[in-house]
Amino acid sequence: MAENCNHDCSSCGQNCSSRDKNSLLKKPHALSQIKKTIAVVSGKGGVGKSMTCSLLAAAAQESGRVTAVMDADITGPSIPKMFGVHDRAKGSDEGILPVVTESGIQLMSMNVLLENEEEPVVWRGSLISGTVMQFWTDVIWTGVDIMFIDMPPGTGDVPLTVFQSIPIDGVIIVTTPQDLVGMIVQKAVNMAQMMNVPILGIVENMSYIKCPDCGRKISVFGESRVDALALEYGIPAVEKLPIDPELTRAADCGRIEDKSEYLSGFLNKILK
Repeated sequence: MAENCNHDCSSCGQNCSSRDKNSLLKKPHALSQIKKTIAVVSGKGGVGKSMTCSLLAAAAQESGRVTAVMDADITGPSIPKMFGVHDRAKGSDEGILPVVTESGIQLMSMNVLLENEEEPVVWRGSLISGTVMQFWTDVIWTGVDIMFIDMPPGTGDVPLTVFQSIPIDGVIIVTTPQDLVGMIVQKAVNMAQMMNVPILGIVENMSYIKCPDCGRKISVFGESRVDALALEYGIPAVEKLPIDPELTRAADCGRIEDKSEYLSGFLNKILK
């Protein structure tokens, strides 16, 4: 047991003997069916975590799995835009209904609750964490085979709440090639281990750009370290995403579902 323990596990990230692993888990809505839940995390912002989460969801839906995305990045929600979703979520006497993308992905995000998509969410941590939990307990997720949770960057209130309150089957870590990222990945790995959540794979975004003339891969941000990091931390699956203007354009235009092939192979590896 940690020193100065106040026995309030809800505000603590320590993995001590006094913690009951299941004591803080919240049940989803009574009408929800969710078979598998995977969190997509990063130790810092700007590495393409939401892009990776969207591509994974598109690949899962394309494979025939009923797929959902919970956008837990309350103050920086970008998932709806990538899927071209601008409808508002609706509710009933039974609960909140997620919006549905063109290919059938169920989606819940702060941006589908706001009257104006550009309205900032200026909230304190406890309110943000509470909203994320309502996405789990109050939204009716129907027949979902796999749910991806787009986590906010870092290791703060929301990641702690999600790991403690939602039964997470595994995490995907998103990174980039810079040397600094080694430390950032280690933070994400340590948090996952602290919460006893398995790390399913790691995606290195912006890994290279392919020359349009000769096809040679150019390491714009330095040589990749993702294979070494995966070996060091025992992460079983690795994927390298290129810098691709077509992919960026698809995300900006709300057509990310057209690019489901980017992470389809990686998805098959982590779901073995």
